[in-house]
Amino acid sequence: MRIGHGYAVHKLVTGRKLILGGVTIPHETGLLGHSDADVLAHAVSDALLGAAALGDIGGFFPDNDPKYQDADSIELLRQVCVELYDRGYTIENIDATVIAQAPKLKPYIEQMRKNLAQACEINVNQISVKATTEEHLGFTGRKEGIAVHAVCLIT
Repeated sequence: MRIGHGYAVHKLVTGRKLILGGVTIPHETGLLGHSDADVLAHAVSDALLGAAALGDIGGFFPDNDPKYQDADSIELLRQVCVELYDRGYTIENIDATVIAQAPKLKPYIEQMRKNLAQACEINVNQISVKATTEEHLGFTGRKEGIAVHAVCLIT
């Protein structure tokens, strides 16, 4: 068994779509990044890569490479999983926590789980996505950004 942890954070700005777990969420701000800035998919990717001792998402998809400009992060996650499967690993489970003061994410969590499961080619019951606020504390509490912690177990 191998355990991985991923952490990702992106700044909230006007003029960008808010995409989390492959779900476009109506909101007045979106996440800033080279790709679509899906911070949930990024943290999950980093957890999986870390568990396999393969580095991080930036090593596979550099933010200075124009071919990843506005890339679909769910597709990048799919490619991360191919790397794991090619090395003989199996994903047992993934658990992620999205830290955001707003918007409320509960209505979107099941679709996020389905999207992540599909990208990873695992059953949705192997994916947990939770959301929490930080009670108006820190950059997430001030609605300046969204952070995600993700852990996984691979064998």
